[in-house]
Amino acid sequence: MNTQTLGKTIGWVILILLLVTAQSCKQDDYVVFEIEEQTILPVNAEKDKDKTNVQYISILYTNLFRKAMSPNDMLDALNAIESIGDKQVAFDILVSKYMNSNEVVIPSDEEMREDPEKFIRDTYKRFFVRQPTQAELTWMRNYINSRQDVTAELIYFAFATSNEHFHY
Repeated sequence: MNTQTLGKTIGWVILILLLVTAQSCKQDDYVVFEIEEQTILPVNAEKDKDKTNVQYISILYTNLFRKAMSPNDMLDALNAIESIGDKQVAFDILVSKYMNSNEVVIPSDEEMREDPEKFIRDTYKRFFVRQPTQAELTWMRNYINSRQDVTAELIYFAFATSNEHFHY
């Protein structure tokens, strides 16, 4: 092959490569979805105000005894709370004292195990004034069903001393 023919062949090959390359380099059309930014908060996020000692004691007493508290009992409880330096310890002691009373109204362990979903929903409504989320309901039901030593009293104690119960 002579140089002139070789030059033409190379020219054609380069031209064909350029055409093929130009055809293959197309801009892809992408679909762009606009996503609105969402703020996702826990169920109890709106409960950001601390209950006063009077509010907490009054609500706790009503939740556990299903009746209003007498002024003398309120004064005794307030004095006990204010006499202990650690507020959380004071509330734990108060809840424990109330739970040991014969007048406290707690479902039986049999009722809890017979219909755990009803027990859980009632407990959330009683202490947190809301319904449980599906995740909370499932977790609590599994917890109750997997632990035979769990009692309704223990669950009530946990709810009464939880952070969410201290806020409104």
